[in-house]
Amino acid sequence: MFLDTIRFRAASIRKTIVLPEGTDPRVLKAAAMARERKTVGGIILIGNMDAVRVAAREAGVDLTDMTVVDPQTDARLGSLSSILYTRRRAKGMTEEEARRLAAEPFFFGALLLAGGVADAMVGGCSVPTAHVIRAGLWCLGCSAGVQTVSSFFVMIHPDRSFGHGGVLIFADCAVVIDPTPDQLCDIAVSTVRSTRALLPDVPPRVGFLSFSTKGSAEHDLVDKVRKALEKFHTTMPDVPADGEMQADAALIPNVGRTKAPQSAVAGHATILIFPNLDSGNIGYKLTQRLGQTAAYGPILQGLAKPVNDLSRGASAEDIEAVIALTACQTQG
Repeated sequence: MFLDTIRFRAASIRKTIVLPEGTDPRVLKAAAMARERKTVGGIILIGNMDAVRVAAREAGVDLTDMTVVDPQTDARLGSLSSILYTRRRAKGMTEEEARRLAAEPFFFGALLLAGGVADAMVGGCSVPTAHVIRAGLWCLGCSAGVQTVSSFFVMIHPDRSFGHGGVLIFADCAVVIDPTPDQLCDIAVSTVRSTRALLPDVPPRVGFLSFSTKGSAEHDLVDKVRKALEKFHTTMPDVPADGEMQADAALIPNVGRTKAPQSAVAGHATILIFPNLDSGNIGYKLTQRLGQTAAYGPILQGLAKPVNDLSRGASAEDIEAVIALTACQTQG
């Protein structure tokens, strides 16, 4: 099972994970699960010490082996806020603003990553996705060679003939609404890195999707995909990638041979790059619901260190799974 494999890998690398919502009972229960399954090397809960203790007691969670940090009283606040100030002063941020923001749990958590105290952060069951991304972007910035934060889904299809034994990666399905060619390339680069980190046994074969396959239609939207592919070939020349192609040409060998006979990717794609958020979001939900496919995500990517968002309706079990996934992302 996918999550069993992820938990096993997380347990082998034992990373320290920051949880900025330290008083949320779901987060506390998830932290306890991760500790018991040994999928983390350390857990840092952010919040007022007394409030976290009360919440843990009410949730029936023992805080043993967990670190509780209150940004308001932590001696590192000044040094961590200076990291944020240095990163954002060119954008007009003052030292006072940096210190105020640094004391906010999500920013403090991201700054712990920036300062090398922790490896990754998981949060968002009480705040909008934009707040999680902003904290990660302002405090950490993007990973090398990438300027776009995006997302991906791991899709596990019951028909093992698709992708790699039924495993497919869909991107971007949750963040970038209408990517430019450069952003589309960034999304593909990040998705290859994410695939290598989470699913090292899955060979990355990238299909840039469109309503056209290899010149069957001409339109500005098709040109966008072609430009993205061209840049991707320059950025990751060792990774098999092709486009523009329709979904059936990317996934079905017989169709791929007919529509794109010269392509090494057609019919065998493991990574599908959607041209915009409309197609990506619709595509993953149709695949999930009509194709009886398990969908894991959205998982954020493109930041210098892993930061992942949570649904505000997430259960403790959901959060524990994201903690394990996020730990594995540190290997990318």
